[in-house]
Amino acid sequence: MGRMKLFLGRKKSVFIVFCLFSVGSFGQDPVDRHDREVLVDLYESTNGGQWTDIWDLEKPVSEWHGIGIKDGKVVAIELFMNNLVGHIPESIGNLERLTVLNLAFNELSGELPASITELTRLRILILEMNRIRGKLPEDIGKMKGLWKLSLYNNFLTGNIPASIGMLSELKILNLSSNNFKGAIPESLGNLTRLENLGLFENSLEGAIPRELGNLVHLRELVMANNRLDGEIPRELGQLAGLEIFQIQNNRFDSYGNLRFMDTKKMLVFDYDREEAKKEFGNVNGARTRMADTKFEDVDDN
Repeated sequence: MGRMKLFLGRKKSVFIVFCLFSVGSFGQDPVDRHDREVLVDLYESTNGGQWTDIWDLEKPVSEWHGIGIKDGKVVAIELFMNNLVGHIPESIGNLERLTVLNLAFNELSGELPASITELTRLRILILEMNRIRGKLPEDIGKMKGLWKLSLYNNFLTGNIPASIGMLSELKILNLSSNNFKGAIPESLGNLTRLENLGLFENSLEGAIPRELGNLVHLRELVMANNRLDGEIPRELGQLAGLEIFQIQNNRFDSYGNLRFMDTKKMLVFDYDREEAKKEFGNVNGARTRMADTKFEDVDDN
C-alpha cells in the first residue's frame, strides 16, 4: 500500500532546531517530582525495558536519554526511533513546560490522549511513522505555540479539525498518509506563516479551499492521492514561492486555473496531465520543470 513511504521533495531552507535544550549533568536530580512521575508513566506505558536506549530509573533524570531539563522542569522529550511500543499516557499533558515532543519512528498505538492539547508551550510535535489511531482533538487549536506538527504515516481518522487554523505560528503541517476524510478546512488559510503543507494520501473530499491562496510563504503543497474535486482555485496563483506542488490522483473537474500558477521556479509540478491536456493547449511547457514522483523512506528530523 506504500503507507511507509512519502514524497517530501528536497530539503528546504526551513530550519527548526529540535534540541532546544541540552541535557546537562547536575550531580543530583533537579527535576520536579511530578514531571518525573510523568516520565516514569511514559516509560511504563511504552515498554521501556525493551527500548533501544533504556532509562536507568535509579539515576537522575538528567542522565536519561532524550530528556531536556531547564529550571527543574522537563522541556524536551526526544525518543526518535527508540522502540517505544504502547501508547502515550494521558499524564503527558501535565508537563506544563514541555516545548519539544519527538516520538517519531516507533510503534506507538492507541489514540492521542485528550490531554495533549494542554501542552500549550509545545513548539514541536513529531509523532510520524507510528500506528496511532483515532481522531485529532477538536481543540488542538489551543496549542498556539506550535511551529511544527508532523503526524504523517499513522492511522488517524475523522475530519481535520477547523481549530488547526488557530495555530498561527505553524510553519510545517504534515498530516499525510493517514485516513482523514471530509473537506479541507477553510481555516487552514489563516496559517499565514506556513511553509510546508502535506495532506498526501488520505480520503479528503470536496474542493481545495480558495483560502489556501493566503499562504504566501508556502513552498510545498502536497495533496495527491485523495478524493478532491471541483476546480483548482485561481487563488493558488498567488503562491509565488511554491516549489513543490502535487495534486495528482484526485477527481478534479477542471485544471484550467493552473494557467495562473508561475511554474518557472518549481522543482515539482505534478497533476493528472492526461486528464488536463485539453485545458492546457497554450501553456508554455518550457517554463515548467516537471519531475517524476519519487517515493523514498524519510527521516524527517
